[in-house]
Amino acid sequence: MDRGYLFGDGVYEVVRVYNQKPFALDRHLERLERSLSGIRLKNPLSRNELQSLILTLVEQAGFLDAIAYLQITRGGGARQHAFPVDSHPTLAIFVSPVHSSAKEYRERGVKIITLPDDRWAHCNIKSINLLPNILAKQTAKESGAYEAVFIRDNNVVSEGSSSNIFAITHGEIITPPADKHILAGVTRGYSLEMARKAGYSVREETLKLEELRLAEEIFLTSTTMEILPVVELDGNPVGQGQPGDVAPILRSASQVLYAIFLIRFSSKQYFIDDP
Repeated sequence: MDRGYLFGDGVYEVVRVYNQKPFALDRHLERLERSLSGIRLKNPLSRNELQSLILTLVEQAGFLDAIAYLQITRGGGARQHAFPVDSHPTLAIFVSPVHSSAKEYRERGVKIITLPDDRWAHCNIKSINLLPNILAKQTAKESGAYEAVFIRDNNVVSEGSSSNIFAITHGEIITPPADKHILAGVTRGYSLEMARKAGYSVREETLKLEELRLAEEIFLTSTTMEILPVVELDGNPVGQGQPGDVAPILRSASQVLYAIFLIRFSSKQYFIDDP
């Protein structure tokens, strides 16, 4: 009778684990709190308690490279649409190993397609209601593509089914703004910070499909895929049809960031303010 199962009434987070150390844990827990607030659900544990629990489970699991998945639902109760007065949140966490082919994708780039954005109006909440995203990802897979990018009315670009999207136009990095139409990824945030620090001009503003099609370079970001170059959009080459220059530079910068994180982790600095 859990409302997560009956109604999809819950939120989640996915944390990347490097060398048994969960990366950017504070940023993920901050976003979790925003998602919980967005569906009016009280966190059953404090941030410190959740952090301690995740660290313990990661250590017990013993996987060097993994993901830690955390889900909170409104809990059990009578099947009624209004919030039950006597429900207690259900918390579930698991840690699983990562067996990724991302290295191959980073070297040769990936293909993406565009699809109409038929999701709900609060994509900034990391809701467990992911059926439109699942259908979009499946459509991409059946089309021989890696990812599907959602396009709203007036040809406005939103994001991928499980990623954020960046375009390079006239040397500038453009990505859709962090409003209710996208889920602002943790890797997206770090990528913006690293790009600005590297001296790139960065704009967070409306990105049209026409601009995306004319982009010199496109790349995707997410917790699990990190930074991936795109070489084909809707069957047409992006730029020269091979990974561009910016994604590899940001990827190299991210490796330095991860190295700093691993050093700081030993002193319990789980959050890097200044990449």
